[in-house]
Amino acid sequence: MAQSEPPTPAGKCPICGRATDQQYRPFCSRRCADVDLSRWLRGAYAIPDEAEDEDGERPEPPPAEKDGSGPDRH
Repeated sequence: MAQSEPPTPAGKCPICGRATDQQYRPFCSRRCADVDLSRWLRGAYAIPDEAEDEDGERPEPPPAEKDGSGPDRH
């Protein structure tokens, strides 16, 4: 009995939207796989740091209490 290839799930290439190719899954071609790799290497998929502003600068930390006791509570 000859083995058949497993069924390929229908999907779209995340780069161009064409049908995926089993050899390059989840992409449709070597070109789209290379485009995706290039984006990863350039940092295009980087998750922004929560501590950074939109301009890439870190906000100033709040001023520390001098005596360390916090707000006055009487």
